[in-house]
Amino acid sequence: MLWIKALHIVFVASWFAGLFYLPRIFVNLAMENDATTTERLLLMARRLYRFMSILAVPALGFGLWLWLDYGIGKGAGWMHAKLTIVVLLIGYHHACGALLKKFEKNANRHSDKWYRWFNEFPVIALLAAVILVAVKPF
Repeated sequence: MLWIKALHIVFVASWFAGLFYLPRIFVNLAMENDATTTERLLLMARRLYRFMSILAVPALGFGLWLWLDYGIGKGAGWMHAKLTIVVLLIGYHHACGALLKKFEKNANRHSDKWYRWFNEFPVIALLAAVILVAVKPF
């Protein structure tokens, strides 16, 4: 079980690296006017989104393995709250993909300031999830 837990933590941390960085690329894309720089940023964003999507699969898979096979958190309120956060993060991940498609079509409607605020969600979600898992407040 400890190997599964360690792998879950590693893949979650790796997935979060993408969730933190992709919106920062969006901030730069929203401010950029140079076509060459925009293409370079879009290339970076595409590659990052693809890679973080791949990393999300084992992160979620190992988490499910811990929950379903080892019973970690089964029936506990903190686990229900954590799973809600996970569902919201999956939605955020897909929202990043939709925003990337808008940038690719040159149809972005948000400012760099909006993306700076958008970028705060995974920070808050990570903080809440870690507190729920470590403290188990309910």
